[in-house]
Parts: sequence; C-alpha cells; structure tokens
Amino acid sequence: MYDDPLVDHFVNPRNVGTLQHPDGYAQEGSIECGDMMEMFIMVDGDTITDVKYRTFGCASAIASSSMASELIKGHSLAEAEAITKDTIADALGGLSPAKMHCSVMAVDALRGALADYRNKQARPAGER
Repeated sequence: MYDDPLVDHFVNPRNVGTLQHPDGYAQEGSIECGDMMEMFIMVDGDTITDVKYRTFGCASAIASSSMASELIKGHSLAEAEAITKDTIADALGGLSPAKMHCSVMAVDALRGALADYRNKQARPAGER
C-alpha cells in the first residue's frame, strides 16, 4: 500500500497545468505502463520561478510529477539538477520497485526541461 505523501500528491497534485512560452520544456514517456509527462519551467537568473506539468498515467506517475515540481520550484538550477529518482521516491515515502519507473520519468522530464532551457540560452537572442 502507498504511504500518505504519495496519496496526498495523487489526490491533491501541485502545479498542474502548462506555461505559455516556457524557458524549458520536455516530454517523457514510460513504455512500462504507458504514462506520459510534460514539464514546463520558468527561470529567472539561476532560480526556477515556476513549474507546471501534465501527467497522464497511474497514481505513482502523478504523485512523482507533483513531488518533482514541489522539489524544484523556487530552487536553483543546480539544486534541481541534483534531484534523483530516489530523491522523489523518498519524498513520497517510498515507491515499490514496480513503480520506480515513475520517479525516473519525472527526473527525465526535469532533466529534459533543464537541457531545453540551457540549449535556448546558448542560442542568440533572436533565435530563442
């Protein structure tokens, strides 16, 4: 059975939605159970000022997305980069081995959004 943080993040997901013209965006999916996640981030200086996501999938996928969003919002890019699948799973009170792919998907979406942000920053202003 799931621990309370996981149930809370599934029943009351935080930061759900999309952002218009995000600084970083990524879409990830899990072949294991057909889940899909999109993550949108806004960055000011070195801080993630806003994050939104849309997740289509099981309770563990939704809770992992919600927890990931809470762990990065208001934090530095370096702090966000340091988040792992275990960071998310532990914050949720643990995930079963069969559901760890959900925290992996959340980390992959986060890393993808950070990479997209960095790629955009590397381009000249007129090409962003």
